[in-house]
Amino acid sequence: MTNAMELRRARVRYGPLEALHGVDLPVPAGGSPTVLLGRNGSGRTTVLRALAGTVPLASGQVLWYGRDITRLRPHDRARHGLCFVPDRHAVYASLTVAENLELALPSPEGDIAPALTAYPALRALLPHRAGTLSGGEQRMLAVSRAFLSRARVVLLDEPTQGMSRPVAARTYELLAALAPATTVVTAEQRMPPALLSRTTTGPVFVHELRRGAVVFSGEASELHHGPTPSSQPEGPA
Repeated sequence: MTNAMELRRARVRYGPLEALHGVDLPVPAGGSPTVLLGRNGSGRTTVLRALAGTVPLASGQVLWYGRDITRLRPHDRARHGLCFVPDRHAVYASLTVAENLELALPSPEGDIAPALTAYPALRALLPHRAGTLSGGEQRMLAVSRAFLSRARVVLLDEPTQGMSRPVAARTYELLAALAPATTVVTAEQRMPPALLSRTTTGPVFVHELRRGAVVFSGEASELHHGPTPSSQPEGPA
C-alpha cells in the first residue's frame, strides 16, 4: 500500500517539553480516510502540524509519497498539493467570505462554486467579513478550502467543531467524496459516528495518540474504545 505521507521517528519539542516521542505514523493514499484520535494534549494536533510543516521536527522525517520533505517549508508543501485546515485562525477575519474563498483557489481562473454547493448557507454570507460569522459558519468557510484546493492530501483539525449535527454529518460525506483523488486526514477527540456508519467501500484507518505516542494503529473496526475528552490537558496538542 502506498503512503501519501508518513512520519518516521518524529520528535517535536515546544521549548523544553517534548510533544511527540519518536512517532511512526503512515497515512495511506487513496479512498480511505485516516483519523488521528486523542484527548487534548495527546499530540494529534502536533502530528498534523508536523505533516503540514508548521512546526519543525527536532528529529525524524516527514515523507511525501516516499520523498523526504522534512526541510520543505509549509508553502512549498502546499504547492506540492497539501492543504492544511487548522482548528484555530483558519480564516482571514478581516476579509469577506468571498475573498476567503477566492484565496483558497489554486489558480485565479478557479471557481468558488464547489464551496457554495457544499455549504449553500455561505452564499448569503459572501459579502460579510469572516470575523463576523458564528463559530459553525467560520468552520464551514475554513473546511471549504478542502473543496476548492484540489489538493492531493487534506489535513483537518476537528473539521466539524461548532457545526450542527446535520451539517457535521454532511461534511464527512463531502470529505469522503473527495476520494480517491484526495487523501483526507482528520484529528478528532472522538471517533465521528458519521465515519463509523459510512457505507462507502474501504476501511477507516485510525491512529490513537496518548501523551505524544501512538498507542493504537489499525482499522476503526478494531478500535474497541474511544478517548474520553479531559478538562485537564496533558500538554501541547
